[in-house]
Order: sequence, then C-alpha cells, then structure tokens
Amino acid sequence: MHDLAPMARFGGLLATDLRDVTSDPAALDSRGWWAVVADYEGGIVCARFGDVRPDPDPGPGRWRGPAPEQWTSSLDRAAYTAGVRRIREHIAAGEVYQANLCRVLSAPLPDPQAADVDALTALLAHGNPAPYAGTVRLPAHGVEVATASPELYLRRSGRTVESGPIKGTGRTAADLLEKDHAENVMIVDLVRNDLGRVCATGSVTVPGLCVVEAHPGLVHLVSTVRGELADGARWADLFAATFPPGSVTGAPKASALRIIESLETAPRGPYCGGIGWVDADRGAGELAVGIRTFWIERDAPGGPVLRFGTGAGITWGSDPEREWAETELKADRLLAIASGTHRTLGRTTR
Repeated sequence: MHDLAPMARFGGLLATDLRDVTSDPAALDSRGWWAVVADYEGGIVCARFGDVRPDPDPGPGRWRGPAPEQWTSSLDRAAYTAGVRRIREHIAAGEVYQANLCRVLSAPLPDPQAADVDALTALLAHGNPAPYAGTVRLPAHGVEVATASPELYLRRSGRTVESGPIKGTGRTAADLLEKDHAENVMIVDLVRNDLGRVCATGSVTVPGLCVVEAHPGLVHLVSTVRGELADGARWADLFAATFPPGSVTGAPKASALRIIESLETAPRGPYCGGIGWVDADRGAGELAVGIRTFWIERDAPGGPVLRFGTGAGITWGSDPEREWAETELKADRLLAIASGTHRTLGRTTR
C-alpha cells in the first residue's frame, strides 16, 4: 500500500506534498503545517506537508473492512470485569482515585489492497460525525490512522491553550450517574494540574464543567480547561506536561499509569494518544485524544490487521458489568461502520 500517497485530513483541510517527517516535537515550533500522531506509549510522528487546501468532504475510496464476527478483544469480558474489580481494590488501598481500563479490538483485513484509511474516514464522517475527525496516512512510516474522536486533547492559539476532557458516558443524559460527574471533576483537577505545569501562574481556569454533549448513539460529560502558556513554553513542553492525556489515564496519573500497565495486555498505540495538526507559522494547533480511532498494522504477525480501542474510567462507584457495557457501547457503532454493516454489532469475543 506504499502506492497510497502520504496525506492528512483535518478540519476541512487536505494536506499533501510530504516534505519532512520527524519524531522531534520541537519541529512543531519551526515552520509549516504538520500532522501529528503521538502514541500512548510515547512515540511521536510529526509530518510536514507543503500543500494544504480546503477539501471538506472526503470522497469514496478503497475500503473493505473486516467481517463483524472477525473482531477479537485483548481483554475478554471476564478479564475486563476482573480488571475493574482489581482497580477498585487499588482505590480501597488509597493508591489511586480513578484509572482508565482499556482493551484493543483487532480484526484481519480481508483485502489489504482495498484498505485506505482515508476512505474509512469518509465512512465515519457519514455514519459517526465527530468534531475532531481526521486521517493521517503515512504508509512508508507505519502510520495509517482514521479517527472520529469527540475529545479535545490540546488546542493552541498563540499563547492560549485549552483542553476538553471527557468523562461520563451514557446512551442518554438520564443514564449519567453521580459516579460520572465525580469522575469528570477528578480528571478536570488533573488536567488543571498538568496545564499548570506549563502555563503562567494563576492563568488556568475552567470555563465549562460537566456539560452534557450529544454524539451519535451516546452522550458525554465534557469540561473545558484553559490557560495562558508561560514565557518560553513550546509544544515539546506541552507534551511533557500533559501526555498521556489525563482523561485516558487516571488520578493520580503516575499511580494510574502503573496500574494500567499491570492490567492491560496490548499496547494502545495511537488509541489514547494525540492526533491532529499544528500550524507552526500561525502558532496554532488542535490535537484530539485518540479515542474512537482505527489504525492499520500492515506488519502484524499473521498479516495486516485493523485495530480499534475502547475503555472506561473506573472509580470506587464502578460496577464491573456496567463498565464492560460502556466499552461495548463506545465500540458498537464504529465497528459496524468499519465492517460495512448498519446494525449494532453483537459482543466482541476474545
């Protein structure tokens, strides 16, 4: 699939004419328009493109997705609910207040030559529109990502920086519990602390707290945290202060990361990382949290596969079966679109 030209698509813009690829985030403060994919595990790919123009509607392309029954999960239902119970034990021991437990779904691509992530982005745009949707396609660099993310990780305009953590999910607003609000407030406090490490003292505010947002098939609680960057702070400093995003780790972050590593059995990759664009010439950028995100691994053992991540934030008030159901709710619609079906999929298997 190296015959597919490198490109990126975000916010109604199509970027082509690849000029540079680097793993150094300092490049984002240099010049030009960059697409960015930061893996949850810490790897980052920054790609500078020379031609960026309006192209708001990705057209049809080559996409043949996996059959619905082909999807498997890195954690099955029993393992996931056991993980929820283990996190509650950590909470009872005072080690953590909240931790995000995720699983990675995988399926073999039936026709790798008919698997263009930008065509998948087009399908997602019609079946699951999202505010931070986009594509990054760099086959020669092992990056083929299509995201329908509803969550803002970082938006920068000059010295102003903003984050929009999501915590709390239900089919309707009536499904949201006290636990969801408590979880959101905990993560807002964490994000305030993270931004405070790189923003001017006293500049971090919370203009919106626990706002209900409707998305296809579900609702979320969304908050907004905003600050003014300290003198000399750059994109590399922002990443160092805030990555991985607080909403997909937990609080305290260091404890949550340790617990996550002990329970999850597959790397998250671009899922739960940062995906988006930076315009270094304008001092602007917008990166989504890499949720509701598909990525292709062409060199996977056994052949090329499509992957997708799903998870839930676990607190003391979590019910293991309800948290499993939340991961299914977040995945069902997206998997159905990728597989070419229009019905809600059944449960994923191991």
